[in-house]
Amino acid sequence: MANKTGNAFDMDIFLRLMSFAKRYKLNFFIAATSTILLAGVALLTPIILKETVDVYITNKDTQGLINSVLLMFGVLMIEVLLRFTFIYFANWVGQHIIRDIRAKIFRHILQFRMSYFDKNSVGRLVTRVVSDIETIAAFFSSGVFTIVSDVLQMFAVIIVMFVINWKLAFIAIAVLPILLYATKVFQKAIKATFQEVRNQVANLNGFVQERVTGMKIVQLFNREKIEYDNFKEINNKHKQAYIKTIWYFSIFFPIAEILSSIGIGLIVWFGSKQVIGGAVPGPGTVMAFVQMAQMLFRPLRQIADKFNQLQMGIVSGERVFKIIDTESAISKNGTMKAEKLQGNIHFKEVRFSYVADEEVLKGINLNVKSGQTVAIVGATGAGKSTIINLINRFYEIDSGTISVDGIAIDAYELESLRNQVAIVLQDVFLFSDSILNNITLKNKNITKKEVLDAAKQIGIHDFIMTLPGGYDYNVKERGAMLSSGQRQLIAFLRAYVSKPSILILDEATSSVDAHAEQMIQYATETITKDRTSIVIAHRLATIKQADKIIVMDKGLIVEEGTHTELLEKENGYYKNLYDKQFSLDMAS
Repeated sequence: MANKTGNAFDMDIFLRLMSFAKRYKLNFFIAATSTILLAGVALLTPIILKETVDVYITNKDTQGLINSVLLMFGVLMIEVLLRFTFIYFANWVGQHIIRDIRAKIFRHILQFRMSYFDKNSVGRLVTRVVSDIETIAAFFSSGVFTIVSDVLQMFAVIIVMFVINWKLAFIAIAVLPILLYATKVFQKAIKATFQEVRNQVANLNGFVQERVTGMKIVQLFNREKIEYDNFKEINNKHKQAYIKTIWYFSIFFPIAEILSSIGIGLIVWFGSKQVIGGAVPGPGTVMAFVQMAQMLFRPLRQIADKFNQLQMGIVSGERVFKIIDTESAISKNGTMKAEKLQGNIHFKEVRFSYVADEEVLKGINLNVKSGQTVAIVGATGAGKSTIINLINRFYEIDSGTISVDGIAIDAYELESLRNQVAIVLQDVFLFSDSILNNITLKNKNITKKEVLDAAKQIGIHDFIMTLPGGYDYNVKERGAMLSSGQRQLIAFLRAYVSKPSILILDEATSSVDAHAEQMIQYATETITKDRTSIVIAHRLATIKQADKIIVMDKGLIVEEGTHTELLEKENGYYKNLYDKQFSLDMAS
């Protein structure tokens, strides 16, 4: 999407935002109608005031005065009803539209490739989904409808003024050209500042989100003062961006107020001369023009303010649509359903790179037979985790083919493929919820009885029951109330109850104590039995029983065989790796 910062108003974004109102035509029509009626009803008060002063008060007509007061009260009640209708339905439409936009952008984000999240700050995405869309709500409730109402009222006021007294009307609008020019300059300047404000809000959100998430590292390395100083700098930029907007407001509004006061002063001066000279029937006309002048100038000042709301909505809409228009989803052209796969996995000349021209996998050929447990070992950065990311289609390969049961993985429906693959990651992520919900992920097809039976089968039921509340125990954000080993056990159970055809374990025992490791080993043996399993491990002692061990180095498979076969290779990569670990274990 092109950057259109220089324009005071972006019609393309405006029309795109307005298109979301199509679903709510009736309520939109009610809000728009009440807006139009408000513009007309508001004009009745100065007209009635003119008649009251010039006719009934001047002629001392008590009954006429009472009737005028009652009429004014009736007009006031109608205005109150219309204003209530306008406020309620305008905000109703706004809230429903931002619900729809928020759902659309979140659904779109859910489809993004992992590479998108690798390159974009979580805090910025949160800003788009929450803060920016809240600003769009004001676009409808305080922007579009209010501006339409004010513009209609201004036109109606000018017409009535000319009908009553064209000379006074010209006096009243004499300052309008200057006010309109000042408003235009203000609007153009304020849009750029609003974009800067939204950028600084995103920076602030991103910084805070990352530091709070990584607070343990911040405190562990005594970076509190450094991070506080960094925060102060970002916070100061945020303040300066807002002060810039305040600067424009502080210039515009006094100018608008002075011009309005000058306009009213001219009406009083010229109108009074006409009353004295007999050109105007009475002071009621002057009073009505003063009131109508306020109705003319006040909306113009408010339009500038409401136009800011409109522009902020446009700016936020531009940022939100930029994400919605981002094409980063994994292609979903597959039509075959992956139901109860046998689990035969085949990599043929697979090449992949996270960054262009920096290959991580360099022509991998790999075969995993149904029911086999295959271990992948190698140094950090060898490409082990990349292989499992590709099986699940978190990323798209550069070339080659990956097939399951003889069918290319991109020929399967993505959702059905992922339903058949379960992964236990090294860094287990748990939501701030109960253990039960973290296991089932609120899948209604998985019953609590199935969870309990599965927990008993893999030997972790007793551990869960020792926690306060058992399966209803809330693990808090990211599972902070559990140890790393306990989180791993929950992840094993989560994978097991999903009944996958293919199981992947990524460094599942790399950072747990001996007791947890024993439980995980038992759980591993249980859930990998008669199921195609790929195990990535640094600790070679845990994979001795694997049917096949794949040894990787710098994106290539350098060795392949059973534990015994690989140890028999003199100066083999695996043998050297195993001997080093064995000697370190003996030393410790």
